Amino acid sequence: MQFISFSFPNIPHVSCIFQTRQEGCSGGPYGQGNIAFNVGDKASAVLENRSMLLQGLNIAAWAEVNQVHGDKLVLDAQATPLNNPSLVSADGLATRQPGLGLLIKTADCQPVLLTSIYGRHVAALHVGWKGNRIGFIKKAVAEICQHYSLCPCELAAVRGPSLGPAESEFVNFDREWGQEFNPWWNPGDRTVDLWRLTRDQLYEAGLAPNNIYSLDICTYANPELFFSYRRDKPVTGRQASIIWIGG
Repeated sequence: MQFISFSFPNIPHVSCIFQTRQEGCSGGPYGQGNIAFNVGDKASAVLENRSMLLQGLNIAAWAEVNQVHGDKLVLDAQATPLNNPSLVSADGLATRQPGLGLLIKTADCQPVLLTSIYGRHVAALHVGWKGNRIGFIKKAVAEICQHYSLCPCELAAVRGPSLGPAESEFVNFDREWGQEFNPWWNPGDRTVDLWRLTRDQLYEAGLAPNNIYSLDICTYANPELFFSYRRDKPVTGRQASIIWIGG
């Protein structure tokens, strides 16, 4: 299974990967490496893809949630089985357990992976445009810091491949967003710069600017690498983003 690795500077014990769709055994619109059970793909193919991905990483298990575009965060996440989708509805996870991966599934939404600068706590957020709109990032950072006795300035974050600014058109901006998001709105092409919005929201949540990183790769514009719901809807697969603490 193919993926892009990311390493936080000066935090050697935390690892991140952003999966591509390349390799795997799914076919059609789910080809090749779909890892989501709930999109219509064959369960046997999904399980094989998930097993291949896990085997390629230095972890024994991962935790995931049933993502619903909300603002719930699961603290002290527990491992979930490969062969069943999680029944816990949430859009973020956090842990301090070494060796447990935190998995987010996306097909245009932004995977935001966080770590403490000490490498002892990690979190993973699924940030769709609805998550941006309801302030999920700020809420999640506050909950992580309160639960683990951290300051936001002690966190670092990386945003993975997702829908780029050129493709993030919103024809009903006034109804779906509102005037408070005008700084990120381009009325000329009716797009919202979700990448810049997420960076600004991480900064507003208290992260230091030099602790905010990004992989500016558009899922829509790279069909050979990534699933994209906006490009291929209503049927497409999902790729994984995973963060974990090394043993």
